[in-house]
Amino acid sequence: MISPFHLAIPVTDLASSRVFYGEHIGCEQGRSSAQWIDWNFYGHQLVTHQVESMPQADNANQVDSKSVPVPHFGLVLPKDEWQALAQRLERAGHTFHIAPYIRFKGEVGEQGTFFLYDPSGNALEFKYFEDMDSLFAK
Repeated sequence: MISPFHLAIPVTDLASSRVFYGEHIGCEQGRSSAQWIDWNFYGHQLVTHQVESMPQADNANQVDSKSVPVPHFGLVLPKDEWQALAQRLERAGHTFHIAPYIRFKGEVGEQGTFFLYDPSGNALEFKYFEDMDSLFAK
């Protein structure tokens, strides 16, 4: 069993975070207050903390000829869940920073991936591997 991670991120609006993480990503809401919400992020604890303004983080690295935002977080999902999530986000009107595609095609580490931002500007990546044994392959 993988130990769940705990990640606390800043958001500027809890109501829009509730829609994004709860309805669009599909996370179950846990405890909450007027300042934060706990989310079951696919078995991990994600906490959205309300802040007045977002910290500046306009950094990126080039990966497979795409501008990948740094920092970012996300999940590795089974392919069918990855595809269903991408479709659900598209139907909800979200714009992808990097649209769903296959990265490193034909190479070690080939993966499906997409990036988008939550309503507060936090970057998220969701990916899948046809062969999960290649997740940490060199």
